[in-house]
Amino acid sequence: MLGRTDSRLRLIALLVAVTIFASLLGVRLTYWQLGQGPELRRLAAAQLAEPGADQVQRGDITDRHGTLLATTAHRELLAAHPDLISPRRRGDVARELATLLELAPARTDELVTTFERGVPYVVVARQLTLAQSGLIRQKLAGGELAALSLEPRPVRFYPNPGGSPSTTLASQLLGFVTDDGVGRYGVEQFSQGLLAADPGRTAAVGDGVDVPRTGGSIQLTIDASLQLRLEKELYAAWVANRAERVSAVILDPDSGAILASASVPGYDANEYAPTARTSPELFVDPIASQVYEPGSVMKMLTAAAALEMGVVNRATRINDTDVLNIGRSKVRNADLGGMGKIRFEDVIAYSRNVATGRVAMMLGPTTNDAAVALYDVWQRLGIGRPTGVELSNESGGLVADPAQRPWQPIDLVNRAFGQAVAVTPLQLAAAFSAMVNGGRLVHPHIVAAVDGEPRAGGEPEQVLEPALSAELRSLMMHVVEAGPHYARETLIPGYAVGGKTGTAQIWDSDAGAWKDGVYNHTFGGFVAGKDSEVVIVVRIHDTKPRVHRQWGMSLELTSNELFRRVGEGAIAVLDMQPLPSYVQAGQDPVDGIEPADEASPQPQPSQP
Repeated sequence: MLGRTDSRLRLIALLVAVTIFASLLGVRLTYWQLGQGPELRRLAAAQLAEPGADQVQRGDITDRHGTLLATTAHRELLAAHPDLISPRRRGDVARELATLLELAPARTDELVTTFERGVPYVVVARQLTLAQSGLIRQKLAGGELAALSLEPRPVRFYPNPGGSPSTTLASQLLGFVTDDGVGRYGVEQFSQGLLAADPGRTAAVGDGVDVPRTGGSIQLTIDASLQLRLEKELYAAWVANRAERVSAVILDPDSGAILASASVPGYDANEYAPTARTSPELFVDPIASQVYEPGSVMKMLTAAAALEMGVVNRATRINDTDVLNIGRSKVRNADLGGMGKIRFEDVIAYSRNVATGRVAMMLGPTTNDAAVALYDVWQRLGIGRPTGVELSNESGGLVADPAQRPWQPIDLVNRAFGQAVAVTPLQLAAAFSAMVNGGRLVHPHIVAAVDGEPRAGGEPEQVLEPALSAELRSLMMHVVEAGPHYARETLIPGYAVGGKTGTAQIWDSDAGAWKDGVYNHTFGGFVAGKDSEVVIVVRIHDTKPRVHRQWGMSLELTSNELFRRVGEGAIAVLDMQPLPSYVQAGQDPVDGIEPADEASPQPQPSQP
């Protein structure tokens, strides 16, 4: 039998060793808990509150000339450590901070409650102004405040004021960035992955520490000076007409580049939170994301179909009666009268609903054939599908395909003059571009370059014959020359100008009826100089004509007058040179087509 191998001496030695180790461990734990505990808790809470936010340097956005539109700035986050403040002072410190930061009463009460609970870490404000940061530093240095920390944080900054009060430039076009670094709306949302930097752009250094990720930079096609001028013009029209909104887009009809795009009212993208609480609808860009019935601007597309098929030419006489009976439905002109047999070019110039409806029915032997012919032109001109512009939430419009759901005769007539079809202003701009640029459908785009590398907008597609485009271009010029006041409001001396108005009724879905006297007012057209031209679409949203004119009720600032003012701004900013020896009432030097003769009737154009 073996003897025992344990001994009392060995047990005592082991016990002493364990006791010494435990004592050393206890001392170390006491140091971390008491000496470093508050700081460790603060760091842990900060990591939980802001995971990696300071690791991203969002890329810049500039205009076509390099002017900074959006960049990353640094504002300080104010954090507090209420557990390090004596219980009797916690509420007082919270209230003093609330006063310094001008917090609302509800937010003040919330902050006081949080402080009095003695939590280890709380974010008081995520973005201090420079003045607030300076004041808090001063009070910390003087001992009036304690247990606070100022932590630098990258924030999105939009440096340019917009064209109306309390806005930043191109707010709906650019969008904004939330506190957690996510782009919302516009370019910021569409290009979130590029601007915010995906994980592949993170650079690691020694000991597993990451340096800040750097997002890609984007250069836009817009001109900041033109954008500002456009916003100022829209603001003036918004005030004058007491409209719900006023929007416009300026497009290069040869490349599809968006030179300016805006809607008033806009918002301050640096301070988006108040807008989110009170008017979130202002975040939506009406140019690309909101559809509406455009009215008689669509008569130009009906003209394109009719001239292409040869069912009429510009001199063909169409009978414009005071009413067109279609089953139980009656279609009337805006002035409730008729002009008799007039030339087709004057049907468009004087915006005659009845005559346009008759021409639409001539597009085919049956209603379905005519509907297919009109719908085909719409499709070729981009109506009914997204343009593909680099903006979030673009709408494709609301267009009924007669192959899927046959149009009734009243559908054909109504759609021929722009009712029962919904489009975006950007779609209209692309369609009008094709009608004046030789028949090529361009791809509207807003991005000119990424990280310094040019980005093409895509090859235009030939959708109309060049000769038809020239005819439509000349027809648009005839429209704006047709009446004295109309020409005076629209034409720009020394430049070729053409276009078409639209004044569309608005359906009230809640009431189940048309809104009384409230309309959408649109003008789409072009301004051409010696070596360059622009296509402009303006929309005055949901407003009433309140001014009595010789020719009827009108807006204080009409859509065609707004178009002219926007066009004059484009001429000035883009340095568009006038046409040599060009006389507006004479021959169009671009397409060589003579304007209408003086035998054409000369009433004032209506704008249905």
